[in-house]
Amino acid sequence: MGNFLNNLQEMTWLGSSLEAWFMLGVAWVAITVALVFAHRILLRRFHRLATRTATIIDDIFATLLERTKLYFLVALSLYIAVGAVPLSEQVTSYISRIAFVFLLVQVVFWGNAAISDWVRLYKERKLEEDAGAVTSMQAIGFLARLLLYTALLLVALDNFGIDVTALIAGLGIGGIAVALAMQNILGDLFGSLTIVLDKPFEVGDFLIVGDTLGTVEKVGLKTTRLRSLSGEQIVIANGDLLGSRIRNYKRMQERRILFSLGVAYDTPADKLERIPDMVQEIVEMQEYTRFDRAHFARFGDSTLDFEIVYYMRTPDYRTFMDIQQTINLALFRRFEEEGIQFAFPTRTVHVKQEQGTPAL
Repeated sequence: MGNFLNNLQEMTWLGSSLEAWFMLGVAWVAITVALVFAHRILLRRFHRLATRTATIIDDIFATLLERTKLYFLVALSLYIAVGAVPLSEQVTSYISRIAFVFLLVQVVFWGNAAISDWVRLYKERKLEEDAGAVTSMQAIGFLARLLLYTALLLVALDNFGIDVTALIAGLGIGGIAVALAMQNILGDLFGSLTIVLDKPFEVGDFLIVGDTLGTVEKVGLKTTRLRSLSGEQIVIANGDLLGSRIRNYKRMQERRILFSLGVAYDTPADKLERIPDMVQEIVEMQEYTRFDRAHFARFGDSTLDFEIVYYMRTPDYRTFMDIQQTINLALFRRFEEEGIQFAFPTRTVHVKQEQGTPAL
């Protein structure tokens, strides 16, 4: 037995003794078995955890463990074993590079799985309510995969000693040229991504953009489509849309209402004093309203003007118009009962009679 061990120490292959190679094989097998066993245990636990929780983090971890390939575990075990066994520098360098390649391949599977799950979960949540955002998210997924593959390819080439500096410079110059030639298209594309991620509005929101108003029908990769109140479709480039001031009425929590009414100048003072209380009583009787104020505001040309402010606790415009109509009718009836007349434009002409002029 001693002679056998001595022979192993004396015999070499690729600059390392056969004893070192034997120790490498034993360590490799042992570490591989340990990693496979640990992988299976973690996979089962994360699967059980994913079924009990509503978060997507454990789902993603379970998916990543499912996509972990056996050859990656074997290569990782070899890399760990090489670090624990004294081998020649040449062998260690070769094995490290091979293990690194397998790591990059595994990262491709992990990254692709994470991006696919992210897009799939977003699609399941948003497909019915915002199909345009789903389209944009799929474009984001494509760009993310493209960046992942490009980065891993450059890292792999650099690992094998290939100078990627010139390649990166060429890609940078080419990218600048393409960006300059397609800056409008790219601006709209990134505008679409901004809308998806920042969510200044969603499908179904009512927007006012400058002098344009309408309901959002679709958010595409290049344009957003609105349906105006008169029925036509308005198409706005995403870049132009984000460069404008957007008023989103769908997200209004309260609607402030200000309206005025005018009564005749011959209205008695005691009735003028009661008008704010009358208005407050009528407004507070309505659903979804919160009274703010009612004041005798000014002396008009032919009216005594009152200014009324109240709030609607719902943003729905139809509900607001129904309630405003009810308030107007109630005010008309109440003024009719109190003998208060609404004013209308009048003009009084005073005629001065000169002496000696016959009366008409």
